[in-house]
Amino acid sequence: MAKPGSAAAGAPPRKPVGALSAGLAVLRHLGRSGGGVGVNRIARDLGLNPSTCFNLLRTLAWEGVVSFDAASKTYRLGPGVVELARGALEPAARVRQMRPHLEAVASRHRVTVTLWQRVGADRVVLIDRAETDATMQVHMPIGQRLPLHVGALGRCMAAQAGLRKTELREAFRQLRWESPPPFEQYWRSVRLAAEQGWAADQGNFVRGATTVAAVVPDATGRPELALSAVGFSDQFTPARLTALGEDLRRRAAAAAPTTAAA
Repeated sequence: MAKPGSAAAGAPPRKPVGALSAGLAVLRHLGRSGGGVGVNRIARDLGLNPSTCFNLLRTLAWEGVVSFDAASKTYRLGPGVVELARGALEPAARVRQMRPHLEAVASRHRVTVTLWQRVGADRVVLIDRAETDATMQVHMPIGQRLPLHVGALGRCMAAQAGLRKTELREAFRQLRWESPPPFEQYWRSVRLAAEQGWAADQGNFVRGATTVAAVVPDATGRPELALSAVGFSDQFTPARLTALGEDLRRRAAAAAPTTAAA
């Protein structure tokens, strides 16, 4: 994990906010302490003015991230910290949840299977993958980013989001393909993905490669993750392509939050 001020933590701000840095230092100190700690000890350990430290602790307690024990006059981390941490922990939990699906599909269909996370309005990022022991296979690095609407997963993302044709046409103009399909063909494949729950890209995004994908929505039904399998086009017959698509669709549906599936 990157420490504050390290290169991995990002470029330093032009004007650091001292009060924010001090408040975070207090939270880290309480996290390391484990038990309750008094104001004077925290101030001494962190080199803070006791009055400043007291005001920071009162503010953090008001926000719910610090708890105050009136009997011992000590502070400890509060339940609000769990709420803040949940946003960082949930993606890792989703990766662990999806991992068995990736491995099962890769083994059964002899393809590379990838898991993509939607980031922002127009990108997905590769967050996990499972590969086979085949001599020849497609390899993609974790962290690779792609446009949201490209390839098989892009067709599924567009279908799950329910984009209108005019909206999608504008997004389509920005996409880069090795063998671009006509927009009307792309649009028909998006509508088909909405009906059958999976989509295929046969050599459009990358010549000689076929990808098949299905989307895992979040609790609101918004497209969040995409399961995508990729292999060399010559290894797929129509029957194998359909079997792979249906397998991905079933697994994506099983992984979706129950509120989205309802």
